[in-house]
Formats: sequence, C-alpha cells, structure tokens
Amino acid sequence: MKVIRVLGMLGCLLCLQQALMLTSSAQSTAKGSESNPIVTISTGQLRGGLTSDGVAVFKNIPFAQPPVGELRWKEPRPPQAWTGVRDATVFGPMCHQNDNKHLPHSEDCLQLNVWTPQWPMKSSAPVMVWFHGGGNFAGSGVEPLFNGEVLARHGVVLVTTNYRLGIFGFFAHPELTKESSHHASGNYGLMDQIQALRWVQQNIAKFGGDPANVTIFGESAGAADVNALIASPLTKGLFVRAIAQSGPVSNQTLLADAEKRNVEWLAKSGIGGKQTPAELRAIPDTELMVKLGQGAPGMGGGGLMMGIVIDGWVLPEQPTKVFAAGRQQKVALMIGSNSQEFGAGMMGMMGGRSATPTPDIRQMISQRYGPLADRALAAYGLDGPNDPPPDPQNGTVMTQWSTDNSFRCGTVQELIWHTAAGNPAYQYQFSRTVHGQEAQGAPHASEIPFIFGTLSVWQQMRKYNESDYQYASLMQAYWTNFAKTGDPNGGELVRWPKFDATRRAYMDFVDAGPVVKEGLRRAVCDVFMENEKRQAKTNK
Repeated sequence: MKVIRVLGMLGCLLCLQQALMLTSSAQSTAKGSESNPIVTISTGQLRGGLTSDGVAVFKNIPFAQPPVGELRWKEPRPPQAWTGVRDATVFGPMCHQNDNKHLPHSEDCLQLNVWTPQWPMKSSAPVMVWFHGGGNFAGSGVEPLFNGEVLARHGVVLVTTNYRLGIFGFFAHPELTKESSHHASGNYGLMDQIQALRWVQQNIAKFGGDPANVTIFGESAGAADVNALIASPLTKGLFVRAIAQSGPVSNQTLLADAEKRNVEWLAKSGIGGKQTPAELRAIPDTELMVKLGQGAPGMGGGGLMMGIVIDGWVLPEQPTKVFAAGRQQKVALMIGSNSQEFGAGMMGMMGGRSATPTPDIRQMISQRYGPLADRALAAYGLDGPNDPPPDPQNGTVMTQWSTDNSFRCGTVQELIWHTAAGNPAYQYQFSRTVHGQEAQGAPHASEIPFIFGTLSVWQQMRKYNESDYQYASLMQAYWTNFAKTGDPNGGELVRWPKFDATRRAYMDFVDAGPVVKEGLRRAVCDVFMENEKRQAKTNK
C-alpha cells in the first residue's frame, strides 16, 4: 500500500474531525500597547495580540504573494510590502479544498501565524514550524487543533503555515513543466513550505526567534512533506532538526506519470480542451474545484494525480534513494507512529476494514511478500491453522498489518538510513489510549492534541480526563526539548536513548507513561525491509 494513499485517506478523516542581535532586534521592534504588540518585519508593521498569560500571537502574515492569476501554478514569490500597520489579530483563510468547509478558504491563502512565549522577547528562542496533514489536499495552519499557545509557553517560537493544496498545490502538467525555468511542475505546495522557511530565516528574529535553530515538524502528509524537505537539495540551511509524526519517507510519483494522467483526465473533464497554461489559469478557482477537485487526489482511481512528484528540481530523485545513499540534509530527527494508525475507531469510519476475514489478510501478505511470504506470515502468527488473538496494544492482525506496512516499518527503515549517515535520531510510538475507549487503541492523529496541548478541541469526542492533560505536558516537554537542543531529554523525564540499528531503542508512550523499549516489531519490519530491497531490484 503506497504511503501517500494512506495519508490521503486518513487526512480526509482527520479533516472531518476538525475543525544578542536577535535580542536587540526583537526588543527594538516590540512596540504598541500591552494588549496589541507591534513588530516591524521586512515587508512592514504588524499588530498582534496577547493572550491572558502573556503569549504574543501574530496571525495571517503573508509569506508570499497571492498565488492567483498569472502566479497560479508557479513558484511562490516573496511577499510585497504594505504601508501602515497590518492587523494580525485574526486568522486568514485556509487554502482551497473540498473536504473542509467549516472555515473560510481561498486561493489567496499563503499566510502563516507566529506565537512567542512573551512580549517583548528578552532572548532568542528556538523556532518550531508546523506543516499540517490532510493528504496534501485538505487541512490548514489555522485549525484550532494547531493553536500554538501551549507550545510557546514551553519557550519556543511556534509557526503554523498554510500551503497550496490539491489542484492548486500539486498539479503536474507538461505545459506547466515546459514554461518553468526549472522544467518542473506539481510540487507547488512543497515550494510554499520552502518559501515559508525562507521567510522564517529573514524575519523570525524580529519575533525573538533564532533563525539558526529551526525545527520543522508535521503529521501524516505533513510528516511526508517534512521527509521530502529533508531529501530536497533546496532546503540546505533552512532548518537543523525535524520531527515526522506518522509519515515515513516513501517513494513518490514520477513527473511524467503524473503529467500523462492529468492530461488524460483534463480531456475527459468539463474543462474540455483547455490545456495551455493561459487557458488553465483563466478558469475561475471555484470552477476548478468543482470540475477537477473532487475525490481524493493521489489516491488512485480515475481522477487527477495530485501529490508529491519527482520533478527534477524540488525532488531530483526518490526520497528513499536519497536517504539510502545518505545524501539527505544533515539534521537531527525524531520520528514515530501510533500503535493503531488504523485502529478500531478509525477503521470503523472507513467501512469496517478492520474486520477483514483472516484469509483475506493471509492473501494480502502472500501477494505483497512473494518469496518471503512464509516469513511474513510467521511474523504475524499466521503460519499455523489457528488465528492469533488480537494484540492488546497493536490490535487485530489487520490493524497490525496496515500500521506496519504504511507507517511503522518504513519508520524503522528511515531511522536505519538516517543514523547510518551519521545523524542523531530518536524513535517513538504513541500508544496512549483514552479511558473507556481502550479498544480503539491510539489511532492516526491521536497524538496531535497531546503535542499542542489542545485536548479541549476533541474533548467531546475523546472524553479526556485530568491525567490526559498531565500526559500532554510531559509530551510537550520532550518535543520542545528536542527543538531546543536536538535531545528530547531533560529534567526528571524518563531518559530517551538515541536510535541505533542494532538495539533499535524507542520510547513507547503507553497509558502508564513513557517506557523505553527495543526492536519495535522487529521480526515484521526485518522481512518488510528485505522485501523492499527485493522489489527495488525488481523495478530497476
């Protein structure tokens, strides 16, 4: 199962559930009243706001020119300056999408948001830049789930950002490739993320952030994007650390394949024969969404192919090949997944696939692993006549298979590659369940409110209690410690060892608290990695 397809499906469901020099520069630009701090950046002045406990927040900050008209499907351009003081107290719109209509959305959406621990800042602070999930066709940086106030209180400057999605952000077409000075098309959303990071390098010191200490992090498709950015030659010097939550490095669609499919789909659509860049850019955004934006891009079927592509510029080659050769950016890495990404609650929303009869899963494993099928079946306890009982932590065999195949084992492979290149790395598994909902395990995205301290957003659905809020504070400490120093440890926290290919130590965030374990799903992941090598040789 291709990882990006899985991230797309889960992204849909997640969206449905949503809703020094540095010191002097920060202090010299920190003006305004106590409740309305003003900061001067490269493009003008911004008036933000203060929360009740003194966290400053600046919203709806343009980091690029609006990608509309002639700038649709082009590399983002630096933002233009404005006169006067720009109001930065209200969030801007999300980027256009079909699946998430509870907040305003627009093609003019390239804005970001900044939270600082206090105002004015008295010293420079580490910076964390968040890339949301949603299959690269849904989600936004303005979701309540991603409110940066709590993380900022841990002493970091927190940035959330939008990036173009779906038809606007990941549309490859031969005519767009031809007109590009880089002879590339399709990865406009990734280009937006890179532009946001360039904006951070230029401006974040004005907010008290340290541009030399930037950590990027993301979940699901946002984590896949993080790994693409680590693999891209265009991101050198833009960040020093990365956190990938449920989105290991994976192979992506070749540009030529995406172009071919999109040309064919355009010919069948209500767009008709409009195939030149000028004709396509003349189509109103709302019409594009209706006629070309339906479905889940990049997930297969008969629609447009919209997802990350190997375009020869942002991504000159497959990210997996880059990692395997040790040519990725030399950054510290934290990466992990959840114990039941396709847990009972999530799978029920997908039509009950967790109840797939055991003979089906035997067939799926045999087809995928070919000559290694017997080893794979044995690793899952399916080599005998009896079916294994569900694992209390990892769920049914189907749930285990789905999580292993799409998340866990790819994560282990990435860690082995990354540490082999001399980079420090830490692995985790999030296994925390909700009291009374233990059978649902820890499904996809369930770690997010713990990391951001936004449990209240999902309170009605997940029924969190006081111990969950305490657990969240603990996880925030690990995440922000890593952002500060590249080491998640500190204080009285349970010590989290670095990953190495032999021991494969990881931190398991179980119900009782964090526990250090070794060799996550070792037997399963060993045969998974061997099979990936076999298939890579076959596909050469």
